[in-house]
Amino acid sequence: MSAYDLIVIGTGPGGYVCAIRAAQLGMKVAVVEKRKTHGGTCLNIGCIPSKALLHASELFAEAGHGFKKLGIDVGTPKLDLAAMMGHKDATVEANVGGIAYLFKKNKIEPFIGTGRITAPGQVSVTAEDGGVQELSAKAIVIATGSDVAGLPGITIDEQRVVSSTGALALAEVPEKLLVIGAGVIGLELGSVWSRLGAKVTVVEYLDRILPGMDGEVAKQFQRILAKQGFDFRLGAKVTGVAEADGGLGVTVEPAAGGEAETIAADVVLVAVGRKPYTDGLGLEEVGVKLDGRGRVETDGHYKTSVDGIYAIGDVIVGPMLAHKAEDEGIALAEILAGQAGHVNYDVIPGVVYTMPEVASVGRTEEELKTAGIAYNAGKFPFTANGRAKATLHTDGFVKVLADAETDRVLGVHIVGAGAGELIHEAAVLMEFGGSAEDLARTCHAHPTMSEAVKEAALNVDKRAIHI
Repeated sequence: MSAYDLIVIGTGPGGYVCAIRAAQLGMKVAVVEKRKTHGGTCLNIGCIPSKALLHASELFAEAGHGFKKLGIDVGTPKLDLAAMMGHKDATVEANVGGIAYLFKKNKIEPFIGTGRITAPGQVSVTAEDGGVQELSAKAIVIATGSDVAGLPGITIDEQRVVSSTGALALAEVPEKLLVIGAGVIGLELGSVWSRLGAKVTVVEYLDRILPGMDGEVAKQFQRILAKQGFDFRLGAKVTGVAEADGGLGVTVEPAAGGEAETIAADVVLVAVGRKPYTDGLGLEEVGVKLDGRGRVETDGHYKTSVDGIYAIGDVIVGPMLAHKAEDEGIALAEILAGQAGHVNYDVIPGVVYTMPEVASVGRTEEELKTAGIAYNAGKFPFTANGRAKATLHTDGFVKVLADAETDRVLGVHIVGAGAGELIHEAAVLMEFGGSAEDLARTCHAHPTMSEAVKEAALNVDKRAIHI
């Protein structure tokens, strides 16, 4: 039996980062991965391939609709979907190959197969050919991520009824795409296929898109997507998908009850969220407790109910975000090494990688009102930003929320081009307990989109210059 200081089950963003940091700290580390390549959902069938297609489809749409306004006439662009998918696949290959290199560099031993915890400190790995290897370690980390959540009565075949996995690998652009769920995944992948020519209809059970994000941001973003061609059916639920006239007939009913309608579609994307993946790990047998939503229960140091077994990432409470998992992986490795690992869950950015992007960090107005926290809000529209005008990216705004008494920034919300990059100056500011005044007095280069962040901070005190 091979012995290690640490065994990490799952090599997604949380798992591989945890393994690397532990190795840096002098531990002998092994990782177990059921896929043939490392990187988990994020690198293989999630974050990375979706961003490759989002970028490529954005440029395609820009060439077809935006270039002429800039004095560039390239005619009507021609889509080579196979080549675009080739770019996506090459991006994935480069990234997962990078993880394998990092494991080798840090002397981390990888095992490809299905891992099962047979007892505290012991992991059994079953390879695809049926071979079994027994491993032991002082500590075991569960970093197995999440899986697609389905809908009762709707079978995902990854051909015409697809999850995010199938939506990243369609062989042709569907004429009509129906997306179930108006969260991040549904809107991002809906954007990809909309830009490439699909008519996209989004059905959402709630009466708004992007649940959990700032309400004002969500409303404006919905209007922007509607102008791009999205059709939204909010406050509605899908109750069935059936063959119809060579395509699919999707039965949609009002969430509050009422008459159903049938919407025709060529492809249906089920994007109603994700669920923790703990199947086959043997958690019940060794006594690791799960909560009512199937997540592994942990304490403040990521320890489960069993000594020596820990969990991070999508399998525990908190937002299912790759960077949240990464930070937890680093924190846990440092805790295991006797250091003071820590994650500030109040400052975890979230981004929707559409065009324009939506980015958020900290609390929303709705959350502050519910908590009874008095606050001041400052907004600044990109229509008043010089760089945005020059690049024809004037959709959206920046909103800064600051404590009414202390001026400490409690939340920042952006809808606009490059929002996913702009949000991080707010994250750094908030990590150090900065105020809106601190942000407002920080010199920002001109002309930049980031000036809108400074102006929104100025406007917390109603002294923005350019509006």
